[in-house]
Amino acid sequence: MRYRDLHDLIQNSYSSRAYFLSLPVQMQCALHRLGGTVHSAAQLHRRVSAIQQTDHLLQIGHWK
Repeated sequence: MRYRDLHDLIQNSYSSRAYFLSLPVQMQCALHRLGGTVHSAAQLHRRVSAIQQTDHLLQIGHWK
């Protein structure tokens, strides 16, 4: 199902809300900044994965 944004998704999907709340606060904040680009549970999971990969690359590249 497609939702308007992240807020709509976590308000109306119990499983997405549970997943979102299980994430570290730093990840939740990053997702809120991208909230307008998240319209489904699948997109939520992809955004989390992308943020984790970016953070990993920043750490191994000593750019953070």
